[in-house]
Amino acid sequence: MMQRREILTATLGTALLSVVGLAQAQSTKTVRIVVPFAAGGVQDTLARALSQEMAAALGQTVIVENRAGAGGTVGTGYVARAEADGTVMVAAAASHNIAGSLYTKLAYDPQKDFTPLAHIGSASYVLMVHPDVPAKNAAEFIRYAKANPGKMNYASAGVGSATHLAMAYFTGLSGTDVVHIPLKATGEAINEVLSGRAQAVIAASIGALSFAKDSRVRLLGVTSPQRSKYLPDLPTIAESGLPGYQFDSWFGFLGPAGVPAAEANRINAAVSKLLKDPAVLARLDKQGIEPRDMSNADFSKLLAADYVRMAQVVKASGAKID
Repeated sequence: MMQRREILTATLGTALLSVVGLAQAQSTKTVRIVVPFAAGGVQDTLARALSQEMAAALGQTVIVENRAGAGGTVGTGYVARAEADGTVMVAAAASHNIAGSLYTKLAYDPQKDFTPLAHIGSASYVLMVHPDVPAKNAAEFIRYAKANPGKMNYASAGVGSATHLAMAYFTGLSGTDVVHIPLKATGEAINEVLSGRAQAVIAASIGALSFAKDSRVRLLGVTSPQRSKYLPDLPTIAESGLPGYQFDSWFGFLGPAGVPAAEANRINAAVSKLLKDPAVLARLDKQGIEPRDMSNADFSKLLAADYVRMAQVVKASGAKID
């Protein structure tokens, strides 16, 4: 009897040591946050703003790795094929789901091939018009556009960009005919409106903020379902003339499909802790990102709903990329 107990104790001890050893080996692995765009963009800045504190929270080295190309699909596809152990993740945003409908040939499924790891926050956009447009809200803009079909232009950062899709969704939902002028960057698109060469643009709230008191442009409404904390007096487009309209961007970390729940929850807990850190919150604020802590189960629901909505947005725009 004593011998059996000794054997059982030894077996359990060996198993426990194996588990501890596995956990220790896991903690020594470097965590890579893949940014699917070039350095300097919002997702790159966001990943770097969190990497140092994430390293401390996880007890692991965290590095940021840029893998740009094909509108973010190169780096995202790389993560989809990575080992599902929680050490490789993509710094994702709404463009992740947009790609599922925008690209006719995509080497991964934005929903099925990824594990939600942590939601960080969201950012809204703002409808801006040249002051010659006689509109002070979305309803008046829609009425004016319907009275002048094909006579107004809107500028964007290019076909398939957030600035293009947000406005194309607006015109599709409102039944208006406003001509698209695709450019190469949001700054260029805003300049077109400031100069009067274009009559409208939808730009990120943080970028629009500097023009709130500029007489060369008028802000009509924010695209998110709730008002932006950066422009609290500006109504949403949905409440000021176009019910049901919503276009905003979430930000978060996704891993490959199959990351163990325990590991996904560990990463989520680490990010949740960071979203209470004043230094991290200040960095997010500079990016126009409103933080929102949520469980991975809730993040998964958000991703599913957003995928459906973005499919509608892309369909309304008519944009496709081979």
